[in-house]
Amino acid sequence: MWKLKIGEGGKGLISVNNFVGRQHWVFDPNAGTPEERAEVERLRHQFTVNRLSIRQSADLFIRMQLRKENEFGPIPAAVKVRDTENVTMEALITTIRRAISFYSSIQAHDGHWPAESAGPLFFLQPLVMALYITGSLHDVLGPEHKKEIVRYLYNHQNEDGGWGFHIEGHSTMFGSALSYIALRILGEELEDEDGAMERGRKWILDHGGLVAIPSWGKFWTSVLGVYEWSGCNPLPPEFWLLPNCSPIHPGKMLCYCRLVYMPMSYLYGKKFVGPITGLIRALRQEVYNEPYDHINWNKARNTVAKEDLYYPHPMIQDMLWGFLHHVGERFLNCWPFSILRRKALEIAINHVRYEDENSRYHCIGSVEKVLCLIARWVEDPNSEAYKLHLARIPDYFWLAEDGLKIQSFGCQMWDAAFAIQAILTCNVSEEYGPTLRKAHEFVKASQVRENPSGNFTAMYRHISKGAWTFSMHDHGWQVSDCTAEGLKAALLLSEMSSDLVGEKMETERFYDAVNVILSLQYIIRCNSHIPCKFNPTEFFEDTLIEMEYGCWGICYTYGTWFAVEGLTACGKNYHNSPSLRKACDFLLSKQLSNGGWGESYLSSQNKEITGAFMRNCTLNYSSYRNIFPIWALGAYRRRVLYA
Repeated sequence: MWKLKIGEGGKGLISVNNFVGRQHWVFDPNAGTPEERAEVERLRHQFTVNRLSIRQSADLFIRMQLRKENEFGPIPAAVKVRDTENVTMEALITTIRRAISFYSSIQAHDGHWPAESAGPLFFLQPLVMALYITGSLHDVLGPEHKKEIVRYLYNHQNEDGGWGFHIEGHSTMFGSALSYIALRILGEELEDEDGAMERGRKWILDHGGLVAIPSWGKFWTSVLGVYEWSGCNPLPPEFWLLPNCSPIHPGKMLCYCRLVYMPMSYLYGKKFVGPITGLIRALRQEVYNEPYDHINWNKARNTVAKEDLYYPHPMIQDMLWGFLHHVGERFLNCWPFSILRRKALEIAINHVRYEDENSRYHCIGSVEKVLCLIARWVEDPNSEAYKLHLARIPDYFWLAEDGLKIQSFGCQMWDAAFAIQAILTCNVSEEYGPTLRKAHEFVKASQVRENPSGNFTAMYRHISKGAWTFSMHDHGWQVSDCTAEGLKAALLLSEMSSDLVGEKMETERFYDAVNVILSLQYIIRCNSHIPCKFNPTEFFEDTLIEMEYGCWGICYTYGTWFAVEGLTACGKNYHNSPSLRKACDFLLSKQLSNGGWGESYLSSQNKEITGAFMRNCTLNYSSYRNIFPIWALGAYRRRVLYA
């Protein structure tokens, strides 16, 4: 059986808080009773049978494990209220106790609530490809890992044979081609028993073949050797040589964008290609509608399947890429201009090194993690840095009844801050002291206590002392809304008896958090939307810069609300600050004519951003199904029944 390890380190790993919040799955063939192993298989089978109608896992494996480890008593019996009956205080409190008792039973010993944070179908496959290229596939992925990855990919294959951008999406070339290639690398044959591979290949060929994959797919398959660099639009590392005043300088980019294109530009500048093995030669025959050596790679640069085309490139962008491809690359690979390329490559890899060291080789997210990993291997395959990268890969694994997947970056702190507030809202805190005490210790241990190392502004980093990350302290990247939620949780707990919830955080640390929040409020960084015209991805939008004045966060209304709440929770000193006045103006400007603010999984995709990542990327937060009903019940108790 699989088991989630909590707060444990590993060989060579570095931590600034003794690995509080770290979570990684390990397989123990001798673990579990026969009844428990049978239940695991039943849950797997149940998901597979219903996989086309219920796409999200219910995170049942971790719930089984933690409920056994915590050995909580029985959950109070359910209360049923008929449509014609009024909700009584007794019924409400009983339901609240049931909910919090259950949620307390799946809390980890270090105070956080382990849960899935996944959903996109492009996190996993690049890791499989990178490990194959570097020869580390069998070192990192044991037989059980491979089996669970294969299970996950087959469970999320659509009825038409393809795979989506995320597990609930329609089939795309990006999801289909990468999933098919990953399955072949993991040992799946073209002619399998269920015909799943054959149907996947048919979908790819029927929709244009691999030449129609979007830019990120073109990049990864070029690195793998199944596509040609001459079929990619340029990712010149020379962008790092631009003056800081340039509107498209990488230092002005959104951090996620910059940290994706940083290692990408390094690998592109080197035109790195992995070993051309028999499998790579076979894939070159399997995923194209014409012989590999007959493909028009120049035409392929701008060929993208319509199923993937969320953001079509404007003409000015295609003109720029065409110029850089036909003229720029020719010059930059010839002396003396090649001197610029060598200098640009060194700058790019130096930024990769800095990111690795300051995130303890965790990196800002799973997409960037794999890119930095392979860049460090290309730099030096025998380096200590590459070994440390490999050791941090399990931090991103998540296992559920649908198989093994890669998380975005983990949501340990994010979920804990919400859970604390939800429980405290219910007015039964004194009954759940042990739960709150553990959560309080986790919040305190997870606050970032230092700024990034060295001259961090020169590396386009920001202050982080006093912040909270989305996941854990070792991750190191400050986030405005996570800091606001962490601050609110810490403040609420500081007002409670230390006998119940433990000692409150030092006052100075509250001030550090406020300082981070205020420093992260956006001002106009660029007075032009021109840089947005050069977004090179076809499946994301608004990836390059952020331009909203007076707000916080990549999900503007959402992030601003959290920041305002966090600051107002600090007391009257901040109620009338210019920062809050600007933020309130921003929120008012986004209110709809009916008085509300939009909230639908389609509203982001349809240009009214409320929470999905880069407008088109949805995530599954498994803990939300517990946290927000508890919070809603507590709010109902306070505001309706007490009214």
